[in-house]
Amino acid sequence: MSRLHLNRRAFFLGGAGATALLTIPARARSADTPAADPSRLLNEQTQRALRWAGKAPADWVRPRAGVDHNVVIVGGGQSGLSIAYALRRKGIGRIALIDKSEPGNAGIWRNIARMNQLRTPKWLPGPEQGNPDLGFRAWYETLQGAPAYDALERIPRTAWADYLSWFEKITDANVSYRTRLVDIEPQADVLRLHLESGGVPRTETTRKLVLANGFAGAGGANVPGLVGALPARLWSHTDVPFDFETLAGKVVAVVGAGASAFDAAATALEHRAAQVHMYSRRSYIDYPVPGAAGPAAPDRGHANVIELACELPDEVRWRNRRLFENRVASVPLDSIRRAVAFKNFHIHLNSELSDVAANGAGKVVARISGHTRRFDHVVAATGYRVDLAAQPELARFHGSLALWKDRFHPPAGEGDAALEKYPYLGAGFQFLPRAEAGAEFLRNIHCFNLAASLSLGTLVGDIPSCPYHPRLAAAIARDLFVDDVDVAANERFIRTPLIAPDVAPYQDAVSPA
Repeated sequence: MSRLHLNRRAFFLGGAGATALLTIPARARSADTPAADPSRLLNEQTQRALRWAGKAPADWVRPRAGVDHNVVIVGGGQSGLSIAYALRRKGIGRIALIDKSEPGNAGIWRNIARMNQLRTPKWLPGPEQGNPDLGFRAWYETLQGAPAYDALERIPRTAWADYLSWFEKITDANVSYRTRLVDIEPQADVLRLHLESGGVPRTETTRKLVLANGFAGAGGANVPGLVGALPARLWSHTDVPFDFETLAGKVVAVVGAGASAFDAAATALEHRAAQVHMYSRRSYIDYPVPGAAGPAAPDRGHANVIELACELPDEVRWRNRRLFENRVASVPLDSIRRAVAFKNFHIHLNSELSDVAANGAGKVVARISGHTRRFDHVVAATGYRVDLAAQPELARFHGSLALWKDRFHPPAGEGDAALEKYPYLGAGFQFLPRAEAGAEFLRNIHCFNLAASLSLGTLVGDIPSCPYHPRLAAAIARDLFVDDVDVAANERFIRTPLIAPDVAPYQDAVSPA
């Protein structure tokens, strides 16, 4: 057996050549095929990686009387898990991670995500914080073999969900599920959090709060008024879990033509919908052409330093986000193919619904391009909005938040009422107070959800924003460290005379001058 083709199974089972394997660089060892017991091998491999990484440093943050936590993270999805892990690796203890969902259902991957594959490249860094043994590739190859990973076009959605569940377990995240943040009550430099766990209210205090609650945590789903006015049974939004079995034999309208729209359309067709009609205001569907490199915006950030995008000038960040919001959304080609494989799927370009209403027969009636259409159900695939005034937990102080409209005045003709509502965040993703508000406590609330996308220069909460997690952890560590400096204690320490220890250990070696 060639050294370069030794697999992990041979090594861990003590097979021939295991000694020779010690001469091969660690990164050259790969699981060419799954082990006979891949779960056991994965556990052994992971425990070794954690042992080599060393224990997380002891908590160096000075405890404060009456404060329960150093940091509370809202959201147990990929961002929350990664941020918690990064903070612990920096020696910050007393971290609480909460999520309103049922165990195993944090994030979107098992409830509202409907794609077969993730929309991002499989090689993007995830929550592993630079430790490749804790990354998706190591996890997948150990269980399935290197050829299986190499054969992936992109990561299967359910595989990513399984990986995150594993990551949660091996990093001891200890997510408190069924726990919802109801209200944030500032008390000097401490935040009193009003929580609800399993319907039971309670309060806890923290010095720092991280809002890692995803796209929907910045204002909720964007629902067109005409659709939202329909009876609830006749429409749904792609942000909400939905039983697509109920659409069997029915005529469905999908409003929107982005990736989530195609995924919802395909899911309805796979559940035997009679017809699915997709309506787009645009004149075409954009998708990445295989092998073709599209034009890159200058100074927009680069894959290996995406976390530096937030350092761009305000004018550049504004224009980049404005372009993102106004351009035709690109749809993965496999999502398009999945839907168009059905003969009863129809795309209507340059179309917009109007005069939408429910009739007496329980149907949705709408005018489209001068024609009357009838549907049994409407799916709004219309994305999310950013409006922190709509988040009840921020009700006490959202009026004191600095927004982009308070800090930046775009050039003539480049105004955007929607972007004006985004919070203007500091370098540590912290809220900043409006000049006249004096609400300095806002700096202890760090926003890592969709609302941060304009300030950070990238779509926050999605997988590509994972490289920002260390930056956020460093910002929190910096604040906790600096805030705990005790100048008086430092002065006492410096002024305390040194006391010479017993000379016994070296006395016999002392020679006269």
